[in-house]
This record gives sequence, C-alpha cells and structure tokens, in this order.
Amino acid sequence: MTQTKKNIAIIGSGLVGSLLALYLKKYGHEITVFDRRPDIRLVEFSGRSINLAMSNRGWKALREVGIEEEIRKIGIPLDKRCMHVIGKPEYHQKYGKEGEAIWSISRGVLNKKMIDLAEEAGVRFRFEEKVWDVDLPNAKVFTGESEKSEWKEYDFDLVFGCDGAFSRVRHKMQRRSRFNYSQDFIDVGYKELTIPANTDGTHKLDKNSFHIWPRGKFMFIAMPNLDGSFTCTLFMPFEGDISFESIKTKSDADHFFNTYFPNVQNDIENLIHDFFKNPTSAMVTMKCYPWTYWNKVALVGDSAHAIVPFYGQGMNAGFEDIYVLDQIIKEHGDDWETIFEVYQKERKPNADAIAELSYRNFIEMSSKTADPMFLLQKKIEKKFSSKYPDKWIPAYSRVTFSERPYAEALAYGDFQESIMKEIMKRPQIEQEWDSETVEKAMLEMLADKTI
Repeated sequence: MTQTKKNIAIIGSGLVGSLLALYLKKYGHEITVFDRRPDIRLVEFSGRSINLAMSNRGWKALREVGIEEEIRKIGIPLDKRCMHVIGKPEYHQKYGKEGEAIWSISRGVLNKKMIDLAEEAGVRFRFEEKVWDVDLPNAKVFTGESEKSEWKEYDFDLVFGCDGAFSRVRHKMQRRSRFNYSQDFIDVGYKELTIPANTDGTHKLDKNSFHIWPRGKFMFIAMPNLDGSFTCTLFMPFEGDISFESIKTKSDADHFFNTYFPNVQNDIENLIHDFFKNPTSAMVTMKCYPWTYWNKVALVGDSAHAIVPFYGQGMNAGFEDIYVLDQIIKEHGDDWETIFEVYQKERKPNADAIAELSYRNFIEMSSKTADPMFLLQKKIEKKFSSKYPDKWIPAYSRVTFSERPYAEALAYGDFQESIMKEIMKRPQIEQEWDSETVEKAMLEMLADKTI
C-alpha cells in the first residue's frame, strides 16, 4: 500500500532510531532524528558498551531494507562459545547446526554506519538537541538547552520514541491514565574492558568464538573486533564479598584478575586501567503498555521494552519491532491508528517473552553453570537433540537462529523444562543418563504432553 507523505520525528539516533529512519524514508516521508548527545561519528566511543551479537532476527530486518551485506563487512561470525573454567583446559560448545553463527559487531562502529546510511538516504539528524517535552495529541516536540531555558517548538505528524530505557517520550506517556509501567534493576552491574590486539594486529584469543569465563556469582566475556582487539565485559554484583564495591585499589584489582582469570595475565595492566577508568553500569528490565498514543506517537525498541543483555537479543528485538511495524504499514497504508494498534498487540507478548528468557539466562549463567545436576541435564538434552533434531530444538536455537515469535520459544522452552524435571527426578539418573531407557521415556513424554 502507498502512504501519504508525513513529517515524522524520531527521538534517538541509536541503532533502532537510525534503522527506523531508513525504513520510513523509503515511503517518501520527511524524517528528522533528534538526539541530545553529540554526533557519535565525531566522538571517541568507549566505556559503556557490550559488543552486539547480531542474530537471524537482526539480519532479517537489515535485509529487508537492503543493508545486510554492507553491515556483514563490519562483523565477525562466532560459531561457538569458548568456555574458560579454572582448573580445566578451555573447551568449545558449538552454537547451533553447521553454518549457524552469531555475529560480533562493535556498537559504536555499527551506529556510525547506520547514521551514514540514513543520512545518504536523506534523513535529517539534529544532534545535541534535547527533547524536553512532547505534546502527544498534536505530535509537537519541544527542545531546548535545559528544562528551564527557552524551548523551540516543532510540529510533526508522527513521533517515534527510540530514546532507550529512560525514554523522554515514554516519560510523557506515563502520565496518562491506565498506563502500566515497571522497572526492575538486577543487583549485578557491568563494566567494559579491553584486550588489545597482538602487535601484528592479530587476535590474542580465537576470533570466531564468544569467550566466557563463568565464575558463579560473576563472569567475564570477550567478543572480537575487526582491529584484533576484544571488547570484554565484566558482570559482577555491585556490593558483597566479590563485587565492584570491594575492588578499591590497584592491588585489589591485580589480585582479583590474577585469581579468577589466570589466562588473561598478559593483559592485566590494560584491564586494570579500564577497570578504574570506565563506569560501572546498571542493567534494567523495563516493561510498559500501551506503546502508542492514538495515531500520533509510538515507542520502539528499548523505550518500550528494555531487557537485560544475557540472551544478546536487545538490538535484535528492537530491529524486529521495526520489521513487524513495516509489514503492518504495508497492509494498512495510511491508517496509522490501526497500524499502531496492531503493532503493539503483536509485539508486546514477544517483548515480555524475551525479557523473561533474558532474565532466566542471567540466573542460569551466573549460578547454575557450576551445578553438576544442571550440567547433566544439559548433557541429556544435547544428546537427545542431536539424535532427534526435529523433536527437540533448544530454547537458545529457537531464539537465536529462528525468526519464530519469542513467545513461542518461551512456551516450548517451558514445555521441554517440564519434561526434563521429570527425567532428572529418576533415582538412577546419574548412572543411566546415557541409556535407551531415558531416551524412550523422553519420547513417550513428548508424545503424551501437550504444549
């Protein structure tokens, strides 16, 4: 369906805002993107990022707007996890079937590229312009130096809030009657660190792996960059025995890295420098509803559904919002009220599902990876899945290497978990886990139980 040309504001020039601008521009709309921050292409970008893991959903959204190949040039495919467990040699876990991989992409590099592509398509960016208020019924945007300074008023036909977990646009919508909103911080924070490249520019660790050092209550991860470096993230409680609060001096940090990460010794100087230079950031799950106001305003990405990063799906979920919105636009043409209504009803259950899956993965990664019974359960599932790939698809594959709804992945995951609970209760499970008896029991339960 064709659309009448509209004057549209997008608040936020991050990944979701710049991709949405590209999508809407192809309909011939006039697009202005506001961002309170400076142009990311002109500043040094570091200190508060987790490298992105682009998976099937993200690629699908980029493919639809014709930029997939362009973006693949700035990513590195990771087809396996590399686990670094103290006292054991490092070992690899393949992610999915042959050819399945997630892609490591630097957030800063990707964001710069997306803004370039949007500008080339004719999108106007207004950096260092803070939005202080939005008149929802009239789609007016007010910007200014500060809350008390004189404001500039802009008139638009539509406004999209892509301004993240602490969205100004959503803040305005929260004042409406019957607007539901919740935010839930976890007691673990994160800090970005770096492992630099070798002197010849090569990577110090295997560059096609997602490196994980699981340590129970805390963990360290590393993802490769094109320049040979790794962007690393330390996830750790804010307070407690081993926590960000407990590491106060250089010798505390030295002791911490030497004790828990013995195989990154050559980079400890660098890691300690970053530890004290970079901020400790918090992680929040944010839910709200409705996501739209009449036919005027809509929230997309983190401003509608911020999640913790433990499934690597934050960006992918935001990109999928845009893909779904675009499909609905194609169906309903100029009827923005229907477009917005269908969009929020379709996306909300899936956003809630990926929030739940991400939170569970955090619990799993931080506390269960050292539990022998949990590891045994995973072993049984892996064996069964490789023998019956059509009968047992792991939740991770359903989320990462599929484009089926997140809500479906959650439902199937719960269904499979209910079967495994029964299997793990078997008195001889540690001895018979590899037997035909267990396999037969699982096949029977799959046939009997319904999702």
